[in-house]
Amino acid sequence: MASAVFLLDLKGKPLIARDYRGDIPLTAIDRFMPLLQEREDEDGTSLPVMTENGVTYLHLREKDVYMVALTRKNTNAMTLLQFLHHLSKVFTEYFKTLEEESIRDNFVIIYELLDEMMDYGIPQITEPKILQ
Repeated sequence: MASAVFLLDLKGKPLIARDYRGDIPLTAIDRFMPLLQEREDEDGTSLPVMTENGVTYLHLREKDVYMVALTRKNTNAMTLLQFLHHLSKVFTEYFKTLEEESIRDNFVIIYELLDEMMDYGIPQITEPKILQ
């Protein structure tokens, strides 16, 4: 179960934020970029799952966008990572490229898709053809 899903630019500034459960303050995302930079290894990559102060950050990077899911629950990390991957596929299907500009241009559709794809933090329909 995800508490919130964020789409961030490369500097960590939120482009889209969707809170599903209300159990994590939205300001928790401010800790993501410093945490990511602390944990990057010498080749510039980091593990997709990080935990700090009881909040688990699960993330994927697609071009110039970070997709981040936050949770406090003891959840299946692979389920949320798979959801983020499907989210990327759906956005690419809808907007041809997933980048900061396409997110800014289509934020209303993105919010509608997020509401359709996840209900109270539980992934639902993630198949692009069904969503269309």
